[in-house]
Amino acid sequence: MTTPTETTGTTVGPATAPATRIEGRSLGRIAWTRFKRDRLAVAGGVVVILLILLAVLAKPIEAVFGLDPNALHQDQLDANLGGIPFGDWGGMSWDHPLGVDVQYGRDIMTRIIEGSWVSLLVAFGATALSNIIGTVLGIVAGYYGGWADTVISRMMDMFLAFPLLLFAIAISASLQDGAFGLHGTPLHLAVLIFVIGFFNWPYMGRIVRGQTLSLREREFVDAARSLGARGPFILFRELLPNLVGPILVYSTLLIPTNILFEAGLSFLGVGVAPPQASWGGMLSDAITYYQVDPQFVMVPGLAIFATVLAFNLLGDGLRDALDPKNN
Repeated sequence: MTTPTETTGTTVGPATAPATRIEGRSLGRIAWTRFKRDRLAVAGGVVVILLILLAVLAKPIEAVFGLDPNALHQDQLDANLGGIPFGDWGGMSWDHPLGVDVQYGRDIMTRIIEGSWVSLLVAFGATALSNIIGTVLGIVAGYYGGWADTVISRMMDMFLAFPLLLFAIAISASLQDGAFGLHGTPLHLAVLIFVIGFFNWPYMGRIVRGQTLSLREREFVDAARSLGARGPFILFRELLPNLVGPILVYSTLLIPTNILFEAGLSFLGVGVAPPQASWGGMLSDAITYYQVDPQFVMVPGLAIFATVLAFNLLGDGLRDALDPKNN
């Protein structure tokens, strides 16, 4: 018989389990984990990457496969019907998977590929210009306040009230013969990027200003001031890194808006001038024949729809992933 103080060959007390190592996660890793859960956002991101690759490699693809967006295939057209392609659905065949256009016989698939870099170049260029102007003016207005905030805010109101569409039509039409040493497609692309980007910066400016008003009261800003940091250092070394998330999210939502704007101008005939292919221009050319064959409207329309939808899904996913309030 044993007493409570005697041992029986076994250890008394709780079993010691091996300590588990707690690994910290960065904000970027947490955001990436959230983003991967959103299947629609991931699908949108994949489509966006493929579209960017298609736009960047458009010229090499055309060169490798011998594609010419302006090549005429008159043998695919029925002259007795006013240049309508033979067969249904725009004359689809193995040689022309998406058919050919009316009167000219140009391969639609090749022109869709050619038009992809036009739309994305204008959208990304205009978005970058808007981001630069809006971020700089927005962060200055939000941090300094006072008369700087008043002047910049009133500038935003003026730009938001400006009839952008009418101005874009007027300036694009007035520069058809060339300006600033540029002619043809380079001139039209430069004008579109400038007009869309320069007059859309207030949207980014307001978002950055609102975020800056909140961030300027944080402890890290007070700490920087106490260490003798001046305004420009605080603006671009302390505040700007904390604004990357909102800027990135809004950029992904602004790009599809710019794509639609460029397509609308090209549809009205004041965007990218023919024979350069553009999705809006293809819609404009096909509007007369959509009752004969809807293929001519469906292909460029679906290209615009898929691109805008992909960017919107990506933007929504990034917004949720970068929101610190989400679990």
